[in-house]
Amino acid sequence: MKIIFHDRVDEELIKYVIIASRYEGKWVFCRHRERDTLEMPAGHREAGESPLEAARRELYEETGATDYDIEQIGAFSLEGDRKVLSMFYMANIRELSQLPDYEIAKIEFVEDLPESLTYPQVQSQLFKIVKKRIEYE
Repeated sequence: MKIIFHDRVDEELIKYVIIASRYEGKWVFCRHRERDTLEMPAGHREAGESPLEAARRELYEETGATDYDIEQIGAFSLEGDRKVLSMFYMANIRELSQLPDYEIAKIEFVEDLPESLTYPQVQSQLFKIVKKRIEYE
């Protein structure tokens, strides 16, 4: 399953947001209450939200992040399904509050990509992109 980034998209077509996140030099991954695997903070846009507003909401709901910088990486779709667009972000978290009581059971701080991922084909590709960005900074 290959990821295809798009130069220009209509923001209204973005359905999901995914946020690669770092805190104190480590990557932040979430474990959903109904799964045993890890995933990047992510979720769907709610009615009336911009992709950035959705990313900020999801980052808080899934990590408890209250102070952070967030940067848009780009819009992408999966090869063969250009109708479902997602916006990819990178966040550098400075402060975490208590994890909100939503759908995430816990968050984990890791040095590298975890082996047990919820969406391994997609998240491994996204992780490579942000890891390269970190290495070049």
